Amino acid sequence: MPRKRRTRNGIAVAAVLSLVILGAILISIVKKDNIYMKDMPMTKTPEPKLSAWITDWQWESGLEDLQQLGDHIDSLQLFAAYFNDQDKLYFTEKMIEGMPQILVTTGNNGLADVTLTVVNDRFDSQGKVVQKDPNLVTRLVSSKTSRTQHIDELVETVNNYGFGGLEIDYEQISDKDWKNVCLFYKELYQRLHASGKTLRIVLEPKAKVGSLPLPKGPVYVMMAYNLYGTHSGPGPKADNALITDLAKKMKKLPGNHMIALSLGGFDWSANGEVKALTEKQASMLVQSTLSIPARDKKSGSLYYKYKDENGTQHTVWYADNETLTQWMNVAAKAGIYNIALWRLGEIGEGTLQTLSP
Repeated sequence: MPRKRRTRNGIAVAAVLSLVILGAILISIVKKDNIYMKDMPMTKTPEPKLSAWITDWQWESGLEDLQQLGDHIDSLQLFAAYFNDQDKLYFTEKMIEGMPQILVTTGNNGLADVTLTVVNDRFDSQGKVVQKDPNLVTRLVSSKTSRTQHIDELVETVNNYGFGGLEIDYEQISDKDWKNVCLFYKELYQRLHASGKTLRIVLEPKAKVGSLPLPKGPVYVMMAYNLYGTHSGPGPKADNALITDLAKKMKKLPGNHMIALSLGGFDWSANGEVKALTEKQASMLVQSTLSIPARDKKSGSLYYKYKDENGTQHTVWYADNETLTQWMNVAAKAGIYNIALWRLGEIGEGTLQTLSP
């Protein structure tokens, strides 16, 4: 019996020694790996930035969305400044009414980065608007004198209202004007940067970024929408292919950049009318018309058809939280992590929760 106990004790000791030796080997391996890892480059996913626009015509509901999103929004763009019939900056009455409340709310929320967006929509003396007026851009940037006058007004406006910077959203730019437009971007950036202000530039998907002399310094925002809309028949605002193609195109941009995704959707009527819808409006139509939406795999968008009280056929396409998640994942896969959202106002609860987990 004693012999057997000694044998068992010997086995136990041997087992312990084996564990000790194995542990020492593992520690040695880990130490060596740590030494090697010091010399290996570590890849880290960039911290994504999220910005959003709030518009003059929907600032109340936009402000509600902003309050719910809280500090999940890194910067806010006030889509607010247009032009009058004298080519001077113009604010609508709605924005004049809403701007103080917006600025107070952003201040209370600790959102320091609030930018004024200027768009080349022009109101004539009768109040009629010409949207995305290319001739206006021509006049503003055609010479050093005209650019300086325009920049002076822009900088003065930013300083007077206390904005952190400017965003220029000039669209439908004529090919002949691009050289002067890029000079305008450069000169405006230099003026703003000298006083600690920022500059963002919005670019349309059709912009030939590879051949344009775009200056370094501004943040560039590529619009990844308008695939279908008021200019076309029914379809999604964006799909995976569009986002992927634009993400590749954005690699040619100098400096920092973001991709802009558009919420909501459109309602196409058989009579030719096209109406923009917020996500909540599109969802309410589903309920009121007892429609059953289907989801498009290529875009993640929802779509459905219904007939109105006059028997007219309608087709609706819109984005919800699943759509937005799919778009953001496609962008991230292509190396684009910074997202700009067009726009706040009547965003669905699911989407708000997705954006503020």
